[in-house]
Amino acid sequence: MRTMGVEEEFLLVTPDGVPTAVAPAVLRLAAAEPSDPRPGGDVEKEFKQEQVETSTHPCTDRDDLLAQVRDGRARADALAQAAGARVAALGAPPQDVESTVIPDRRAHEIRARFGQTAREQLTCGCHVHVAVQDDDEGVRVLDHLRPWNAVLLALSANSPSWSGSSTGYASYRSQVWGRWPTSGPTAPFGDGATYRHVIADLLRTGTVLDDGMVYFDARLSAHYPTVEVRVADVCLDAADAVLQAVLVRALAETAVRTEPAVAPVRAEVLRTWTWRAARSGVTGDLVSPSTGEPRPAADVVGELLDHVRDALAEAGDLEWTERQLGHVLRRGNGAVQQLAWRAQGADDDALVRRAVDVTQL
Repeated sequence: MRTMGVEEEFLLVTPDGVPTAVAPAVLRLAAAEPSDPRPGGDVEKEFKQEQVETSTHPCTDRDDLLAQVRDGRARADALAQAAGARVAALGAPPQDVESTVIPDRRAHEIRARFGQTAREQLTCGCHVHVAVQDDDEGVRVLDHLRPWNAVLLALSANSPSWSGSSTGYASYRSQVWGRWPTSGPTAPFGDGATYRHVIADLLRTGTVLDDGMVYFDARLSAHYPTVEVRVADVCLDAADAVLQAVLVRALAETAVRTEPAVAPVRAEVLRTWTWRAARSGVTGDLVSPSTGEPRPAADVVGELLDHVRDALAEAGDLEWTERQLGHVLRRGNGAVQQLAWRAQGADDDALVRRAVDVTQL
């Protein structure tokens, strides 16, 4: 069975709920722990000192993946507590934060080159890796994912506030992230050679430092034989992160069995689909990949479920996915939960404290 894995980025916050630049201390503590030779399973640096990243090992079993996600969250929080902080699974901090890049030459070069875009990049995503045989199979998956990435974003949306204000977006992280020159939807690549030519052309412009700054919604991993889907916010609920992985794996399986679209949707149009998903998440309309027209989010999520139903059933994931999708649609994604806490009277710091608690459930 095709393996999958999850990377999650978290905010580091004080016990009072304010982002705090303690990543160097957390990472020193992590480095002192026994290492595992398998890929993943680490607590690692991110771009800013107010955040860290965790990763799972590649696995085939959904329950194993959920246990790893929860273990990674618990480990990151324990390390943060040893440094006087906690971790929060929020796509962006609700407060106005003057964030600090990590003490790293590459990070400082990015900050110098990209100015305000880099200064404002205190955002947290959820990245799913799914195994592929080679570049050609990976590109087949990438091209198949294109119309569905917006639905994955809507399900994960978890960043309705920014700089002390309500944004009106379910995922404002995606709007901030979209300022990078290589971010967002792509045109179809067709084959692995074309994908590699596009990456080479991007690097030839001298705009980005290296292929690690290719921030497509989904890309081929530079280090592993995987497709990496990067469109999602970090999920407030650990099971929602696993839902992302299960859906991505099912989409990958469906891709290798499905003939490519005769007339794929253009990237210019996909950007509007992504914007709508970021704006309303699961509480408004999404664009239907089958018609290209707006439909209620629950209907479009149902289209995704129907599209990957056979792959989910073969993996033993269908019933769990149906339940988890229903749970997200009834309860809401992280953005809905944050807005509910606001309605109950939570200010920015109280909201973050509540997110800290939910992160560890």
